[in-house]
Amino acid sequence: MISFFAPILAVIFGVSIVIVFGKSKPLNLKLFLAFSGAFLLSTTIFELLPEVYSNIETKKIGIFIMGGILLQILLEFYSMGAEHGHLNHQNSEDYFPWFLFISLGIHAFFEGFPLKGHSNIIIGVVIHKIPIAILITTYLLKSKLPKLQIALFLLIFTLLTPLGSLSADFLSLSPTLIYSINAVVIGMFFHISTVILFESSEGHHFNLNKILMIISAVVLAYFI
Repeated sequence: MISFFAPILAVIFGVSIVIVFGKSKPLNLKLFLAFSGAFLLSTTIFELLPEVYSNIETKKIGIFIMGGILLQILLEFYSMGAEHGHLNHQNSEDYFPWFLFISLGIHAFFEGFPLKGHSNIIIGVVIHKIPIAILITTYLLKSKLPKLQIALFLLIFTLLTPLGSLSADFLSLSPTLIYSINAVVIGMFFHISTVILFESSEGHHFNLNKILMIISAVVLAYFI
């Protein structure tokens, strides 16, 4: 059940940070994003990638991974890059952001599929969702949307990753189809995490703190 509850708790934690601390910044979000991107990429390479390659024909896996990358690029045209920390705040926005909602929902649903039996991937998704929940909550609270719409947005966003995990558990999907979906998710994770790492630099130069955060994330992902 940890694959069900852990993503929920991650979003609740991120939302709570925004509610409790408001406009103050209790953590360096750029450093947190750099750590989360490096950890998610590392756990995907160390754990998820070898599994799919050992169960499906190599070229097919490559097609699914590239499909996941292209799907994530397409989703980001509508989500404004919220999955990797790019979300511009527009205080004048007073209409429901349907494209953002649907794009984030598709991403959140699919990232739930590989969680069962992959404790490191669960940790990676949790670490990834906390800063994203902070950004989305901040964005929504700065908009002119009714509080009920904001609450419904966050509630559905919170439940979609566990729903993806439950779907992988209870739908009668063949192992081949599960591994194929996981390969698509790998592609999505590759795109998100690498964009986070590239964008964690300022003027295309990494500073020491970010380098240390990235190295720490890789080492932690390897040893846990």
